[in-house]
Amino acid sequence: MRVAEIALFTEDPDRLIAFYEDVLEAGPESRWRGGAIFAVGDVKLLIHVAGPSGPDDAPNRDHVAFSVGDVDAAAARLGIEARDYEWGRSAYLTDPDGRALELM
Repeated sequence: MRVAEIALFTEDPDRLIAFYEDVLEAGPESRWRGGAIFAVGDVKLLIHVAGPSGPDDAPNRDHVAFSVGDVDAAAARLGIEARDYEWGRSAYLTDPDGRALELM
């Protein structure tokens, strides 16, 4: 298992993207209206516009994503459900302090 992604959600993605361009001294590897992805070594830093998420959507809030060998097996072991999203198969859970985690 490894950290694959850190996702940060914001009301002002352009401001946050500019901040991380300064901090990282590099531009994003991809950018779209409302977001960007920076490569930080083997970890992706996702900046995304914040907004409501529905019951069938991935959580639209800050989270850390872990790459696991088998998402379905990890989800089953933790008693959660894995689902297919446009970026691939993921499962979401929260830690005891309420922080969101993604298994991908």
